Amino acid sequence: MLKDPIREKQIFTFRAVLAMFCILIIAAGLLTRIYYLQAVDFEHYTTLSDKNRMQLQSVVPTRGLIYDRNNVLLADNQPIFSVSIVKERSPDLEQTIAQIGAIVELTDEQIKRFKKRLKNRRKPYESVPLKSKLTEVEIARLSVKRHVLPGVGVEAELVRHYPLGESMAHMLGYVGRINIKELKRVDPTNYSGTNYIGKLGVEKFYEEVLHGKVGHQTVETNARGRVLRVLDQEPSIPGRDIKLNIDVRLQQIAIDAMAGRRGAVVAIEPSTGGILALVSTPSFDPNLFVTGIDHESYSALRDSLDIPLFNRALKGQYPPGSTIKPIIGLAGLDTGVVNRQTKIRDQGWYQLKNDERFYRDWKKYGHGVVDLFDAIMQSCDTFFYDMAFKLGVDNMESYLDRFGLGSRTAVDISEDRQGLLPGRAWKRGAKGLAWYPGDSLNMGIGQGFMLATPLQLATATAVLANRGGWQRPRLAQEIYPGVSADDIVEIPTMHDDTPDDVLINNPDDWNYILGSMKAVMHGKKGTARGSGRKATYKMAGKTGTAQVVGIKQGEEYDAEALAERHRDHALFIGFAPYESPEIAVAVIVENGGGGSTAAAPVARKIFDAWVLDFPEPLEEK
Repeated sequence: MLKDPIREKQIFTFRAVLAMFCILIIAAGLLTRIYYLQAVDFEHYTTLSDKNRMQLQSVVPTRGLIYDRNNVLLADNQPIFSVSIVKERSPDLEQTIAQIGAIVELTDEQIKRFKKRLKNRRKPYESVPLKSKLTEVEIARLSVKRHVLPGVGVEAELVRHYPLGESMAHMLGYVGRINIKELKRVDPTNYSGTNYIGKLGVEKFYEEVLHGKVGHQTVETNARGRVLRVLDQEPSIPGRDIKLNIDVRLQQIAIDAMAGRRGAVVAIEPSTGGILALVSTPSFDPNLFVTGIDHESYSALRDSLDIPLFNRALKGQYPPGSTIKPIIGLAGLDTGVVNRQTKIRDQGWYQLKNDERFYRDWKKYGHGVVDLFDAIMQSCDTFFYDMAFKLGVDNMESYLDRFGLGSRTAVDISEDRQGLLPGRAWKRGAKGLAWYPGDSLNMGIGQGFMLATPLQLATATAVLANRGGWQRPRLAQEIYPGVSADDIVEIPTMHDDTPDDVLINNPDDWNYILGSMKAVMHGKKGTARGSGRKATYKMAGKTGTAQVVGIKQGEEYDAEALAERHRDHALFIGFAPYESPEIAVAVIVENGGGGSTAAAPVARKIFDAWVLDFPEPLEEK
């Protein structure tokens, strides 16, 4: 077929013109779009560009430190490094996690925890930690591979550290990662960048004081989200430091004296109400909870028969046993039910009229002829059965209440239980039954329905030591000023007032009752005379035994025949020195048997340390 040059030229010209026309249309469209973007909608896209280039970040305040009364550091902040992921910058999250797992060791639990935190994050483009507490080697490996890990970064942060570990756990509590429920009860703005919040103890009660005030900064970032420079900054305000009444030395002596047994010790300074020691054994390491405890460690704590997570000092509710006899004795004198000449013959049991039951004394054949002084010194149950019957439940309830039993009285503790101070109304409401005389007999020796916490017993002991004077127990001694020395914060309190002092008709009755408590420690027949022996100072105390399992009528208590966890609890309350009390103590040793053999020796070691061994307080901060 012959070529037609003219026809081909026409086709070529047509195509060239068509192509040029298309190019002109496209160019016109691009120019129009450029004009629209650069001129018409300039401000809108400038804002979007700045948002992509500039970010407003929260500046987390440094958490306040916690010290003991001698300025020993109890709660510190230490830097750690974590590998974190920004989901929006990671195209394939699962692949990214797998890549990180090939560089540093990851557990299934860490991955599961990361995904849970990812769901609960507060805003988009928020980095979520995958693994915390990286080693230097792990940080180096991640840094080398960072260019192939979009959205992945190694971040530094300050986290809580408890240098003394288990010894302060139940008193200080701990911080942990903040959750959605907790975010709802705090100021979301002030916690916009905060990852940790107080969960228990001092850390929780003083959260607002310790946290500080959040700051903000505007930063310029690159496409990978790395900060290039800070454009503007409003600094954060650090949290306040707190000085506690706790003495680390006394705390450790109390722990050592407990010798690994289950129980609690609370020591209070009567003149101020300052809590000098607050011990619950066994304990746990609070550092495990800060960045998230692993399942295996938590299960071991949760499932332990010794329940180390349970704060016995604040939440343990025990029958107070004979430790309340000084208060009951004071009630008997003050109401005139008994006087200093009142005596009974104790033959080892007490019986109500028209009642076949025998209410037995702890001493099988009794104490012979005793008065109130002897009854407290020797802990004669029979005398108190008779006095409790004559006093009646209403009088006993009234006087015990005036010493803080059955109430939550601490200034800055929100987790303590109130125990149980029973009465007619309580039994009618709780049991649907009337109050019987036998209930009064049991209440008179601290048994039956009555329950008290070690903190309550220590508080009541401090009131006794003060001869009725009240000081609410408190952990914090001082909140240090902030940036300005004039920026003073008062210690928050759970209560608006202080209970009324215990006033009695004859003030000399204090000497009589407290003298009998001194005889407990130093008298020839005192139940805790072994613990008072060879002391160079005088102390006052009262032993107690709390029954764990019931003993049938006619049977005798045999500790050797009972399983260890079914044996009686051992209790002791006391103060020292007798003439000018500096310390009041309550001790409970679970399943320890008698208060004189198990609990009183613990208190003696604490008394000796506080009264004799300790030097003058260290120089203040």
